[in-house]
This record gives sequence, structure tokens and C-alpha cells, in this order.
Amino acid sequence: MQNTIIGIFEESARVKTAFARENAERIAAVVRLLAQTFRNGRKVILFGNGGSATDASHIAAEFVNRFLMDRPPLPAIALNTDPAVLTSISNDFGYDQIFSKQLAALGQEGDVVIGISTSGNSPNVLKALDVAKKGGMKTVVLTGGTGGKMASLADHTFIVPSRHTPHIQETHITLGHILCQLVDEELFGGKR
Repeated sequence: MQNTIIGIFEESARVKTAFARENAERIAAVVRLLAQTFRNGRKVILFGNGGSATDASHIAAEFVNRFLMDRPPLPAIALNTDPAVLTSISNDFGYDQIFSKQLAALGQEGDVVIGISTSGNSPNVLKALDVAKKGGMKTVVLTGGTGGKMASLADHTFIVPSRHTPHIQETHITLGHILCQLVDEELFGGKR
């Protein structure tokens, strides 16, 4: 069992390291985009299903509350957190519209939308990305494997080089933490 445990950790680290090497420049570009979005008085809107929903909520909380430094709150919202909204849209229109209807109501030109889907094919995330594009919002997607349908729809696409959902999710939340840390440093100073 110990060898299995070590092997799982080693594979997770390998996936993250490969992802970082391939995406460091893109990560820096998204950090600058997010920092400018906050400077412009705009917000970050995140969404996903299942574990990706939890990641969306986690990242939004880091921006609104704090990450590593005490600083003013930054406007971020996860669209997967309100059960009344989610269930009413799902019941009245369909689950595939739970994010797109909220984005049509809450999103504004100049906001940044972050869609998270390990497969890149979640219909509700795809519909929301379409609304974001039509509404003049910048789009970022976090996915894995081949990137799925989402890969070609965003301004900035991050594809984790793995088909193993847990390693994709582990890399997504690590990326979320890196974005939070570097945006804080970009906006409020601090150590790089």
C-alpha cells in the first residue's frame, strides 16, 4: 500500500510539473488580465459541476476574503452556490442553462469568466461561455485530457495533460491558488 501511496503522489506531481512548464507564460497573462479586471472595477465569475463547482467556490472565496495576505476584498462569485437559483433554473428551463441564465443576469462587459470542466464538454459550461462571449466578457477555461469542446471557445485555455480526473482537479486547484497569490502580489505588492 505504501508504494501505491507514493506512486499516486508522484504521478500527481508529474502532471502538475508538466502543466506548469507548458503554461507558465499563459498563467502570467491571465494573472495580468485578472489584476486589470479588478483595477477596472470588474469582477471574476466562476462555475463548474461537481468537484469543479467546489473549485470555483474555493477560488471565489480566496479572492473575496483573502489568500496569503490581508488586503481589500476582490469581487468574485461562483455561480454554483445558490440552491434556489440552481434548482429553479434547472426545473423551469433545464440543467444546461443553470450558468448561462445567471451569467446573463450578473455578467457585464469587462468581467472575466472562468469555466471549469475536467472533460471540457459540460453543456451548461459551454452555454455559459457562449453568453460570456456575446456579452463582451473575457473567458478562461480550465479543463483536461484533450480539452474537449471548451478548448477552442476561450480567450485563455488551460488543459491539464492527463485523462485522470483526480489529477486534473488537483492541478486546477493548484492553478487557482497560483492565480490568487500572483494577483494579490500584482495588485498589492509583496514577494514573488
